[in-house]
Amino acid sequence: MTERPADIDKTMPEGLKALMSRADAGDRAPPPVEKWNPPFCGDLDIRIARDGTWHYLGSPIGRERLVRLFASVLRKDADGRHYLVTPVEKIGITVEDAPLLAVEMAVEGEGENQAVTLRTNLGDLVRVGPDHPLRFEKETDSGGLKPYVLVRGRLEALFTRALMYELADMLEEREEGNGVALGIWSGGAFFTLASDLLDAPE
Repeated sequence: MTERPADIDKTMPEGLKALMSRADAGDRAPPPVEKWNPPFCGDLDIRIARDGTWHYLGSPIGRERLVRLFASVLRKDADGRHYLVTPVEKIGITVEDAPLLAVEMAVEGEGENQAVTLRTNLGDLVRVGPDHPLRFEKETDSGGLKPYVLVRGRLEALFTRALMYELADMLEEREEGNGVALGIWSGGAFFTLASDLLDAPE
């Protein structure tokens, strides 16, 4: 059951209410959340599931414009937690894995001249490179590969499984030190898989 906007309006902190009032006004200017330093106002029952869906009080948030607006004030701090940040409030939320998903990929060139551009589920366009690096982890349950890309601030996007397989097909070798490293070229940088990730199942 999706939320009723009126119910959300009654329970949200004041700073988020003000933000929500602009949800249908087409306010798309990205706010400078990294510069804001409001007081911490506690946690709110908002959860971003591993599949990228946002939930409030246990129910999916069905308004995509509202989700995009919340995402525009999302920040990950040095403590590793995610917060919704307004000029007057900093509110903790739960993120099961990464707050964004990389859902589409475009590749230009090859080898050292290769450029990988990604689109997230919320419309961010990111060109992988030194400013937007890739990193890889091993999935705890399956042992599979989990690639992430840095989108903005400390916020990352997790590759969908389908996109992960596309990326795996692009892996290539490069001589590094006394051995050979496996990784991905993009934006003039080579993003290497750690050796303990190379036994990921197909």
